[in-house]
Amino acid sequence: MGDSTDHSIEVRVYLEDTDAGGIAYHASYLRFMERARTEWLRAVGLQQSDTFEQDVSFVVHSMSLRFMRPARLDEELRVSCKVAQARAASIRFQQHVVVQGSDETCCEAEVTVACISLASGKARRIPAEVLARARA
Repeated sequence: MGDSTDHSIEVRVYLEDTDAGGIAYHASYLRFMERARTEWLRAVGLQQSDTFEQDVSFVVHSMSLRFMRPARLDEELRVSCKVAQARAASIRFQQHVVVQGSDETCCEAEVTVACISLASGKARRIPAEVLARARA
C-alpha cells in the first residue's frame, strides 16, 4: 500500500456498471472511488461500522472529475486514493481509475470529504488518530 496516505483497490467492470454498449456508465466511477476511500479509512484504522459509535460520518463536499478513456465490460481496474491535503474537518483526495496492468487512465478526480457529526449533521473535527494517519 505504500504510506498511509496512499491506497488502491482492484475492481472489475460488471454488466451492472455499464450502459447498453458495454461502456462503464459515468456514475459507476463514483462508486468505485467511494469504495477506495472506504478502504483507505479501514487501512488507517477506522471501519465505517465504528463511525456510528463515534458520532462520525464523512460526506462528499465537492468533486471534480475528468474522463479520459472509457472503462469497458470485464476490464479490471485499479482505483487509487491519495491524500492531497488533510485539514481539521476535511480531507482532499486525488483519485485515479486506471486499467489494471497498464498506464491507461480512465478517470481522475479530486474529491473533498467533510467530517460531520451524525447526530447534528454539522461539521466536526476528524478523529485525531485518523487525522494523524492522513497527515503521515
